[in-house]
Amino acid sequence: MLPQDIIAQLARELYDARKSRTQVRHFSKRFPEMSIEDGYAIQRAWVRLELADGRTIKGRKIGLTSRAMQQASQITEPDFAPLMDDMFFDQGSDIEVSRFIAPRVEVELAFILGKPLQGPGATLFDVLSATDYVTPAIEIIDSRIEQFDRETRVMRKVQDTISDFAANAGIVLGGRPVRPDAVDLRWVGALLYKNGVIEETGLAAGVLNHPATGVAWLANKIAPYDEQLNAGDVVLAGSFTRPTPAQAGDNFHVDYGPLGSVAFRFV
Repeated sequence: MLPQDIIAQLARELYDARKSRTQVRHFSKRFPEMSIEDGYAIQRAWVRLELADGRTIKGRKIGLTSRAMQQASQITEPDFAPLMDDMFFDQGSDIEVSRFIAPRVEVELAFILGKPLQGPGATLFDVLSATDYVTPAIEIIDSRIEQFDRETRVMRKVQDTISDFAANAGIVLGGRPVRPDAVDLRWVGALLYKNGVIEETGLAAGVLNHPATGVAWLANKIAPYDEQLNAGDVVLAGSFTRPTPAQAGDNFHVDYGPLGSVAFRFV
């Protein structure tokens, strides 16, 4: 593990980068010995800084759930991060692009829990039992740590991404909420439109074969830290489309078929 003073220093750099909208260079380049556990330690230290500012945690996100993304990141499991209260935006709203550095958009399902979910041993069926409803969502991801190094153009490592809130920056919920047993969640599909043109399509089965699988994985993953998922938590289960770049003036509309749609505009 990296020394605690280094972990605190790097967490402060990310905290400052989010506020100043200025990217920092790869932590893994500066500290080649940095591990995945170091990434989560930095993430938790950053969360403490946000909580000290009066922010609250409204849930969690799960990332790197598709096989293609795991292979690209050279890992064999997803990652996770908190959803802070100031990351939530209303559907149909104008979102200021200046809040972000290099925003991109992903298509997901969100699980809103009606009762706590605790590991170890949590299963997909436990997730469905604990879920009050599932609703369409859009995640806005961002990079406080450079995605590609400014000089070498080397891609950042998963340790960097994990420390960087697993790239999370914004969440837009919408569409038609459904009970988790009302539809076959594996077959929920979505069409992602940017400025009226279809950019991406996907099925929720692309998330670990069932989007609830990732939620069970998360409950089990955080159990060793004496943490659990709580009633009322919003859990983003993972994207089933590739990230789509965004800039000021872009209109996004995601059609989830029977589950309705979610839309917003960057200004």
